Amino acid sequence: MKEYIELSAEVLQAKEEGKAIVALESTIISHGMPYPQNVKMAREVEQIVRDNGAVPATIAIIDGKIKIGLTDDELELFGKSSGVAKVSRRDLAQIIATKKLGATTVATTMICADLADIKIFVTGGIGGVHKGAETTMDISADLEELAQTDVAVICAGAKSILDLSLTLEYLETKGVPVIGYETECLPAFYTRNSEYQLNFSTDSIDVIAETLKAKWELNLNGGAVIANPIPEEFAMDEEYINGIIGEAIKQAEENHIIGKDSTPFLLGKIKELTNGKSLDANIELVKHNAKVGAEIAVSFNNKTKLVLN
Repeated sequence: MKEYIELSAEVLQAKEEGKAIVALESTIISHGMPYPQNVKMAREVEQIVRDNGAVPATIAIIDGKIKIGLTDDELELFGKSSGVAKVSRRDLAQIIATKKLGATTVATTMICADLADIKIFVTGGIGGVHKGAETTMDISADLEELAQTDVAVICAGAKSILDLSLTLEYLETKGVPVIGYETECLPAFYTRNSEYQLNFSTDSIDVIAETLKAKWELNLNGGAVIANPIPEEFAMDEEYINGIIGEAIKQAEENHIIGKDSTPFLLGKIKELTNGKSLDANIELVKHNAKVGAEIAVSFNNKTKLVLN
């Protein structure tokens, strides 16, 4: 395994000192946002993790290695480079073997974090069941990864371009707990609320950490979704953004854009139609997730260290 995984100096030191570590994806840098906002956001998110007591580990594929933690120059490389591969589970071995530059999706970041024994992962929103999936079978690999990989994902719910009802049904079928943090319903990425109630919600970071500890000690394999709503001051009007999303989906259908190309297209179109307001909201929700994720990582780390001692 050492042939394929390389830890940054910061992450290696954190491991040696028993510090809490938070995994971060790289697709949000290379495919989710334009330069230079993407690199600025990545640096800010890493610093938020540090400021809240944990160590950031942004994950990416470089020169045939899974890099667990990126240097500042590597963050810049991912932010500026064109043609970076978007790497999901099916692509990971090929991108490593061919030594291409690869940005990890939610699914692949979970895989790589698990290989590095990092249990807490912060992102913007998870993928899910796309609208019309009953005929297209367009379902994100993120959901299957959550069903089998022992990593908790802190996010602002599922991306609101998706079918949220079917996404929740899929997660329930796979036994993936969706825990609302300071919310009783599934957040809808750009907005704090949706019509979909969650089975479990809490206002306590320690309760979330204790739940994750119990889940994995009981060998209840698979991940968990920690649904953390976008801060109220940055949330978008529900009627307004839903209208924009509807128009973006219509344009994707007209242009026959499907599969892994659909999410970047839709997010880009939504940014265009909102005059950049959706990008601002996206950045703020990721930063908020980083704060909450770091707090969960610290609490989880403290609880598991007590067990080891």
